[in-house]
Amino acid sequence: MYERVQRLTDEELNKLHDATVRVFKEIGVAFRDEPEALDIFKSHGFKVDGETVFIDEKHLQEALETAPSQFTITGRDPKKSVTIGGKNLVLCPGYGCALMITEKGEQRKGLVEDYQNLCKLVQTSKVINMNGMIMIEPRDVPPEVAHLDMLYSNIVFCDKPFLGSCETRQAAIDAIEMAGIAWGGKDKIKDKPVTMPIISSLSPLQYTGHMAGAIIEYARHGQPLLFGLLVMAGSTGPVTLTGTLVQQNAEMLAGVVLAQLVKPGVPVVYGGTSAISDLRTGALSVGAPEMAILQNPQAQMARFYGLPCRGSGGLTDTHFPDIQAGIESTLGLMSTILSGSNFILHAVGIMESYLSMSYEKFLIDEEICGMVIRMLRPMEVSDETIQFDVMKEVGIGGEFLTHPTTLERCRTEFFIPELATRDEYDIWKETGRKTMDQKATERLTQRLADYEKPDIDPSIERDLAQYVAKRKGR
Repeated sequence: MYERVQRLTDEELNKLHDATVRVFKEIGVAFRDEPEALDIFKSHGFKVDGETVFIDEKHLQEALETAPSQFTITGRDPKKSVTIGGKNLVLCPGYGCALMITEKGEQRKGLVEDYQNLCKLVQTSKVINMNGMIMIEPRDVPPEVAHLDMLYSNIVFCDKPFLGSCETRQAAIDAIEMAGIAWGGKDKIKDKPVTMPIISSLSPLQYTGHMAGAIIEYARHGQPLLFGLLVMAGSTGPVTLTGTLVQQNAEMLAGVVLAQLVKPGVPVVYGGTSAISDLRTGALSVGAPEMAILQNPQAQMARFYGLPCRGSGGLTDTHFPDIQAGIESTLGLMSTILSGSNFILHAVGIMESYLSMSYEKFLIDEEICGMVIRMLRPMEVSDETIQFDVMKEVGIGGEFLTHPTTLERCRTEFFIPELATRDEYDIWKETGRKTMDQKATERLTQRLADYEKPDIDPSIERDLAQYVAKRKGR
């Protein structure tokens, strides 16, 4: 069979692995400003020179052997728990945005209200099954405590599993403490995954102290860690995609090793959104086809190591949910989902290379995700689905539109869009010639109006609010 998706051979996978081991041995990975991380490596017999850690293949293999290939994150509503690994697919919204893009294409600062609205959209979504973190950075609260409002919103306004905070080591502690409150005590979540931070390296080949500290805190409590690296080919990494893949692999696996040293068996997710630098300007380009290209070998490397894989999502470099946004986001979502990634970060909402979040694009990307998920559903080949008896009954020149089997399957057999236009031209013209982003603006109003706050024990909500107030010094 001829396939156009590149499948790395065993020889190529081993070559990438061997190059990674060489990076570990000859260059190393630095762990900055976190003496505890260096002490952990030293206590397990690793070579440490200053802040640089060297990892031999034996230590790497030992760490990989303890990391599970699949795990479950429990939601506040247990029925909404998600499993990451195997053939499972988890979709999560955008992350790390500083600005909101309005329906008119204007930038504005994000607010706590925006973050709460995004939590409400996640709660009411049919395809997004895990809540995010820093979906928008609220600018109406001090940045050093903004994570508290985001964590509170994650837990109170949505009962799906959620990403944790790791902006600082204290933010990681806060996430664990607040999750403990929500589940009735930290002892209740010890080794029971209920949240997961996004751990990012500082390319090339280093971790900041707060990220290393977050790895330690989450791992100690048995909470999974998602390694979400972004190497920029041509600036923070080699200009070749293969070299970028090897550097990303080294940075990621160094963090995996630290997590397994802290607590063998703690779940980890392998993957990232490494992309290119547009060498005309030096700017990051996540809408480039090279970002999509990297998703496939990345997923194959994850399977090579027996780890769940995280992929990119609906990414774009443009400033408005226009045709460019649709092209780039669909390319990213298709490539990463079809590659077999288990966890898709930035599935919805992202604009401007992670700079901004758009409500309209959130809803449009949801529709794209729904289409891709429909494409993943295998076509059943059976006597029932072939429908020979139906064809014989209808006969030559008949019609199937009113046949009982059509009526039975009309809501389940095909994907039914909420935003895409399928009306004939005259109807589209008479109803206002609305574009997809305009329809998304209207749909947003309805979604937020239909939102119902999920049940939560009033004492838990009170204790969470008190924890936030105490940490803010009120």
